[in-house]
Amino acid sequence: MQAFGAVIVVIVIFLAIILANAIRILREYERGVIFRLGRLIAVKGPGLILLIPIVDKLVKVSLRTVVFDVPPQDVITKDNVSIKVNAVVYFRVVQPDKAIVEVENFMFATSQLSQTTLRSILGQSELDELLSARDKINAELQKIIDHQTEPWGIKVSNVEVKHIDLPAEMQRAMARQAEAERERRAKVIHAEGEFQAAKRLSDAAVVIEDHPMALQLRYLQTLTEVASEKNSTTIFPIPIDLIAPFLQAFKEKEKGARKK
Repeated sequence: MQAFGAVIVVIVIFLAIILANAIRILREYERGVIFRLGRLIAVKGPGLILLIPIVDKLVKVSLRTVVFDVPPQDVITKDNVSIKVNAVVYFRVVQPDKAIVEVENFMFATSQLSQTTLRSILGQSELDELLSARDKINAELQKIIDHQTEPWGIKVSNVEVKHIDLPAEMQRAMARQAEAERERRAKVIHAEGEFQAAKRLSDAAVVIEDHPMALQLRYLQTLTEVASEKNSTTIFPIPIDLIAPFLQAFKEKEKGARKK
């Protein structure tokens, strides 16, 4: 009787082991690639998956977007500037069967491909283009990497160049260039202001020539600008027409004195 009970216990344990190996539960973002006797038969999930013990083997694949850093790469640009560049790659698996069958380790393969593509594309660009047209370079990197990983069932959604490390000598040269550019802009703005001021003065001269009283009004406005709260000096402009007779009499008197 005890032997029969022992056999029952062994059978129950054996069935429990079989059921544990035959039942799989996959999450919403997971898919199961099923191999039967080494041959790919189906991609299943999510939910409850039933397998034939010993015969079937299941490989889980996550469909979530994977984000990884591309390590800093030494790059020589088209204009022979040595820089260090790192980037971020966003990708996800869209065909789990290809991601398992077509490549041994799709994570490692995508990482290595991203590094080589980053060095290749940035080596064909000049430094100014890397700094000013980064969106264009990001789009080109994404297009190339996505095209090359498509046979692996991987979709690269985005590639971002994260940081460009410039040599100290290049940073100083760029600082001098930026300073010279600011000085050039300041001189252009100053010259433009002088030109506009001269043009306005020319227009004002034409108006004063047609309306002489405008000059008298300008004198009065100048007085308000010269006078201040603590200034006790008051300046009154005297029209030239008012003292012209005195000047004429003085000149005639001086001529008479010379004749004598």
